Amino acid sequence: MDTPEYVPGHGLLENRIVVVTAAAGAGIGFAVAKRAVEEGATVVISDIHERRLDEAADELADLAGDRPICEVCDVRDEAQVQGLLRSALDAHGRIDVMVNNAGLGGDTSLIDMTDEEWDRVLDVTLTGSMRCTRAAMRIMGSQGRGVIVNNASVLGWRAQAGQSHYAAAKAGVMALTRCAAIEGVDLGVRINCVAPSFATHPFLAKTSSKELLAELAAGEAFGRGAEPWEVANVVVFLASDYSSYMTGEVVSVSSQRS
Repeated sequence: MDTPEYVPGHGLLENRIVVVTAAAGAGIGFAVAKRAVEEGATVVISDIHERRLDEAADELADLAGDRPICEVCDVRDEAQVQGLLRSALDAHGRIDVMVNNAGLGGDTSLIDMTDEEWDRVLDVTLTGSMRCTRAAMRIMGSQGRGVIVNNASVLGWRAQAGQSHYAAAKAGVMALTRCAAIEGVDLGVRINCVAPSFATHPFLAKTSSKELLAELAAGEAFGRGAEPWEVANVVVFLASDYSSYMTGEVVSVSSQRS
């Protein structure tokens, strides 16, 4: 199935303040930030890569008219997470939506995996999501409202060789989302997550073999990976009032055959 035409914005996030982690580059994070701007939001973006983050802010400035706040943030560092959200609050007075996109993968069989590899993937992908969720819940709870969207993966449900650390982390993100969502109800905070299967972007091509990418595409009913903006569309839905009766849900963004 061919890639569909890009969907125009419909004002779903009009006047919202949206914070997006890992928003540099050409992956899901930047696609979410771009879609949020197209839907009327003011964004605050972060990433660990300073140069690419500046480039992302410049591109969003061309779209929005104003350059968004961009802040280098390593989600493994609590002080940097706090600094990111403080910058958003100082500039805009509130945070309406937090999108936790930061994650780290790899491809190592379990018998060859070191403790350091395991710990790094878990710290970025799972514990980083926890740090950002916790910080956002505290702020949104004081506001009496807010939405958090986490980024998981279908590997949180399904098996793939070489992905024990990543799959365990993403399954953890799903469980974190469900449990935090129950706690968030009394705070006025909704928390959901997306679980993409295979989204294509240049970074993936640099880190994965052509054979693996072809195999992943063949496993999709559409015969291709998702465009990052197709995943971002679902994130926008979960961040918007159109999903007002959803919390603690994991939404698969996938056309996998099994």
